[in-house]
Parts: sequence; structure tokens; C-alpha cells
Amino acid sequence: MYRTRHHGPRLARQLLRRAFPRSGGSRNILVPKAGRDVPFTIENVPYRDSYGRETVTFVRTFAFPDRSRRFDATMVFSPERGCIVDYLGTHQHLASDPHAGVDDEGAIIIRSGRQRFREGIIDVRVPELLSGSATVRESYDDRTGRFRVQVSVGNRRFGPLFGYHGSFTAEYVALAGALRPGLRPAREESRV
Repeated sequence: MYRTRHHGPRLARQLLRRAFPRSGGSRNILVPKAGRDVPFTIENVPYRDSYGRETVTFVRTFAFPDRSRRFDATMVFSPERGCIVDYLGTHQHLASDPHAGVDDEGAIIIRSGRQRFREGIIDVRVPELLSGSATVRESYDDRTGRFRVQVSVGNRRFGPLFGYHGSFTAEYVALAGALRPGLRPAREESRV
């Protein structure tokens, strides 16, 4: 179960909605809803994208009482740049170079890097005023036998924007052919 929170100044939420009107909930980049004890699934599935690159999809589905909300991401390795590129949302318009490390307790810490907006020939850095800085902490709790995750996204000027935290168990399923419909992004970006 997750506890999601959508917080931060009202002005920041309105600014983000206006700057990226189709990117939030409709493009599965933000989860614009809050709740407690929200059932969820995370589907992490490796595959080759349409450019032949090894890719991993990370689809998180939150089952709110009114309807489900998703947060989608796909990761691709860029051999030219020597790093992972994390594409957010269904259309891979927003790209970030995540930086990973380990904290003193052995948890994996992932921090978002610079963000770029990509559409057609456009490839621009997202200004810091509109950029969200994400920190993800993932660990395994030996005592409970559950994985733990904590995500926070904020903006330097406007403060916290949204986040979620919770715990889960994993089920490992053998892949049998093609990906389940809905796990691949609607659009794949050629640039890494």
C-alpha cells in the first residue's frame, strides 16, 4: 500500500498545469491525487524498443477509489553519453539523467538530473523554475520481508510538489512473448 501526497503551494501546481497542460495526469507524469492506504502495482519489464535499445519500463498504477492513476517511466542506456536516460510519461517528452548511489543504511538513492523537453526537432533544457527535482529511496526490510520506497518531488523555488511512500512485496513472472498492452510508451524518443 502506498500513501500518496500531493502538496506544495497552490501557485506551483497551477503553474505546472499551465506549463505542461497535457503532461500531468493525462500523460502519466504526475499523480494529481492524494490518499492513504492506496493499493498499487509496479510493473518493471525489460524489452527492446522500436530502435532496438534495451529498455526497462516502470509502470506504477495507483488504485484510487474513483479511478486508477499511473506514473510511467522508461529507462534506456545511452552508450554515447555513458549514462541512463529516464523518460517520463506516455510520450517520452520529459527526459532526465538519474544519478544513483547508496546511503549509510544500504538503501538505493536515485536523484533526478537535468531535465530536457523533447518534441519533434525541439530538445531544450527545462528551466529550473519549471523543473521538478526527484529523490527516490528504495530498500528491502528483512524484518517484514517487504520492499520500501519513498519518492519526493520538489521545486527549488516552490518547495514540495508531490510524493509517495509505502511498501510492497514482489512477484517475479516469466515473460512470454510481447509486452502486455499499455506498458510501452505511446511514443518513443530516438534521442538518448
